[in-house]
Amino acid sequence: MSKKGFALNYAGVGQLLKSPEMQAILTERASAIRKRCGDGYEQDIYVGKNRANAMVRAETIKAKRDNMKNNTILKAVH
Repeated sequence: MSKKGFALNYAGVGQLLKSPEMQAILTERASAIRKRCGDGYEQDIYVGKNRANAMVRAETIKAKRDNMKNNTILKAVH
């Protein structure tokens, strides 16, 4: 029985992780998380060295206090 190899195309995976399609998926997920958090939270997406990244952060003082007290963003992810 011969061994079959599997060669991962690292350049292709890198392109996939930075692609507009991946950015659209991340934007959709970040938007859902932001909506669960409530008012005062913002979302952003950027393309880094290895992949596209999405983030949700508290912008207002009220949202920052809420997040510090209740871990709102973390709970909205689950």
